[in-house]
Amino acid sequence: MRATLTRSLASTSGRQQFDQLAQKAGETIERLVLISTRELGRRVLFIVVNLLVATVVMSLPFIAGNASRSAAQTLGASAPIGLTSLAPVDGMRAVPQARGRTIAALRDPVTATAEAARPIREYTLSAKDTLWTIANYYGLSAEAVAFANSISDPYHLQAGRKIVIPPLEGALYTVAESDTVESVAARFKVDPTVIKDDNRLYFGDSEHFAPGQVIFVENAALPTLPAPPGPTYTLAVIARAAALAPSAQTTGYLAWPVNGVITQYMWAGHTGVDIAAPYGTGLAASMSGVISENGWVAVGGLHICVRSGNLEECYYHLSAAYYSVGTAVTAGQIVAAIGLTGVTTGPHVHWETKINGQFVNPLTTLQP
Repeated sequence: MRATLTRSLASTSGRQQFDQLAQKAGETIERLVLISTRELGRRVLFIVVNLLVATVVMSLPFIAGNASRSAAQTLGASAPIGLTSLAPVDGMRAVPQARGRTIAALRDPVTATAEAARPIREYTLSAKDTLWTIANYYGLSAEAVAFANSISDPYHLQAGRKIVIPPLEGALYTVAESDTVESVAARFKVDPTVIKDDNRLYFGDSEHFAPGQVIFVENAALPTLPAPPGPTYTLAVIARAAALAPSAQTTGYLAWPVNGVITQYMWAGHTGVDIAAPYGTGLAASMSGVISENGWVAVGGLHICVRSGNLEECYYHLSAAYYSVGTAVTAGQIVAAIGLTGVTTGPHVHWETKINGQFVNPLTTLQP
C-alpha cells in the first residue's frame, strides 16, 4: 500500500515536471516565432524601401527631360534676344543662346588662332610715309618691313601701295621648292627650332612648310638696305680716310667715334649714347683692340664691337662694318659707317661700352 502510494506520488510529480517543461518549451517556441516574424518584417521592409528608392532614381531623367522640354518651349516663345535661353534644335536637342546672337555648330570647323599668335597686318602707304617711320611705329626694323614686301628702293615708296607688316622683328619668307627647315635657318642665321616653333612645324608637318607657303623667321639676319642715292653718299664718303675721324687718344677718356650731335644720353632705360650724324659718316674705334663682334642683331641692326681686355665698345644701326671678327684695329681707325639699320628714326650710332660685361657710360669711360 505504502509502496503503491509512493509510486503514485512519484508519477504525479514527474508529470508535473513534464508539463512545466512542455509549457516552457511552448513559450520559448512562441518567442522564437515572434522574433523571427519581426526580423523577417524588417528585412522585407528594407528591401521594399530600397526598391522604391531605386525606382525614383531611375525615373528622374525622364522627369527632368519632360520638364526641360516644357521649359524650352515656353522660353523659346517668349524670351527676348540677349537673354540666356534654351531653343529646341531638331525637335529634341537644345543649345544656349548667346548675348546678341545664336551659337550654332558648324559642319566645317575652323581652327582658332591662339591669343599669343600675333597676326600679319596690312598697311596702305601714304605720301608722307617713309620706311623708317612705319618701322618705328610698329617697333620693327626698316629691313624687316622692306624684306617682307620685297622693297628694293626704300627711299621712293609708292603712295597707295598696300604692304604687310611682320608680326615681330624678323623675316616673312615664302618657301621655295628646294627649301628645308635647315636650309632656311642657315640662310637667316637662326636655329631650326626657331622656325619650327614660330610656324608650328611638329612631327614632320609639311602642310605649313610647302612651296609657296609664307613662314615667319623671328630675329632673322636680314640684308642691309642700300645707301641713299646722290653724290653725298658715295662709297668714297663712307670709307673716307681715318684722318677725318676724331683725333685718337691714348690716355684719358675714350675718344668720340664720330663728329656729331648727342641726341640721347645714357640713363636707366637707355644702355648707351646716341650720336646723330649724316648717313655714311665714318665711325672710328675709340680705342685700340680686336674686333669681337660683327653682324646683325635684333633692334640694333648691323653692329660691330671692339674689345681691349675687359673693356668692350659697340656701335649699332650701321650701314657698313668693315672688319671681320679677330681683326686688330687701332684707336682712330675707321671701322664702320653711320646707318639706319635696326629700329631707328634717323641716321645715328648707338654707342655702348661694357666693363666685365656691365654697361658703363661711354662719356665717362677711361682708355684701357
